[in-house]
Amino acid sequence: MTDILTNLGLRANTASLPIPSYTPHFIIGNFILAHALTSLRGTKILAGIDNNVCPREDLDRFGPAAVKSGKMTQAQLDTLKRRQAAHANAVENYPFFLGAMIFAELAGLEPAVVNRYAVVYTVIRTVYAVLYARVEKKVLSYLRSVCWWVGNITCFRLIWFAGKALEAKRS
Repeated sequence: MTDILTNLGLRANTASLPIPSYTPHFIIGNFILAHALTSLRGTKILAGIDNNVCPREDLDRFGPAAVKSGKMTQAQLDTLKRRQAAHANAVENYPFFLGAMIFAELAGLEPAVVNRYAVVYTVIRTVYAVLYARVEKKVLSYLRSVCWWVGNITCFRLIWFAGKALEAKRS
């Protein structure tokens, strides 16, 4: 019976089969995480404050009126603003992850290494998004900053390992 480590590509299924590379899966999955799962679009449509002409201004333009009319509370609007910031950060951070993953693959890093760092990045970025949306206290917001750094450090490590692997091939 396979276990979670095998399914994530962190351990081979059998001694004779190599560990598969899940780089395409992680690239697609993190794109969906950044661009769709953290998006507010559906929430704004349900709240009646979505304007596709200029959606980035929806919360600032229509949020206060929605609070005033009773469609939502100020706390709900504040949560939406944090979710919007989390979404923007996820979209901004995705190219760094994408570059690190492609560089790691091109350098020929072991799939288990790439898969491991991709799992860490994906979990950390998910936790980051949840913390960004849910945490209202300043002292707890630093947990989000820690997640941001851990996610970026995983990318730095992949790039570092890829550089080392390429250098070794040249020697």
